[in-house]
Amino acid sequence: MSAVVMLVEDDPDIREMICALLELEGWRVIAYSNGTEALDALRAQSDPPFLILLDLMMPVMNGWQFLAEQERDPSLSGIPVVVLSGDVREGAPGSLHVDGYLRKPIDLDVLLATVRKFSGVGDGVKR
Repeated sequence: MSAVVMLVEDDPDIREMICALLELEGWRVIAYSNGTEALDALRAQSDPPFLILLDLMMPVMNGWQFLAEQERDPSLSGIPVVVLSGDVREGAPGSLHVDGYLRKPIDLDVLLATVRKFSGVGDGVKR
C-alpha cells in the first residue's frame, strides 16, 4: 500500500488538481472539503496519513479550527500539517503551529518537494 496524504481543501478544482498530481507521483490521497469531514475521517482511521495538506479558508470548519482540534487530540497532534493558503495576513504563518506553509497559487514543484520531504522519499523515487 502506498503512503497516504490527506488533503483538506474546499475548492474542487484545486482539490482535483493536487490529488491528480500527488497520485501520479505514487501517493494515495484522501481528500475532504472541510475540517469537520477530515477530523471525522482521521478519528475513524487506524493508519493515519504521513502528512496533512490544509487550506485555511473553508466552510463548516476552517483550517484554524481544524488545527485547534488536532492539537487537542493526542492521537492526531503528531501528524505533520502543511498549510496551503492565499491568506497572507501579517503574522498569520508565524502564528500557526504547523510544519510548513505554501502560499496559493501553489508552485507544483515546491508542493512535490514538500510532500517528498515529509514522506522521507528523495526526488524522483516512486512510492
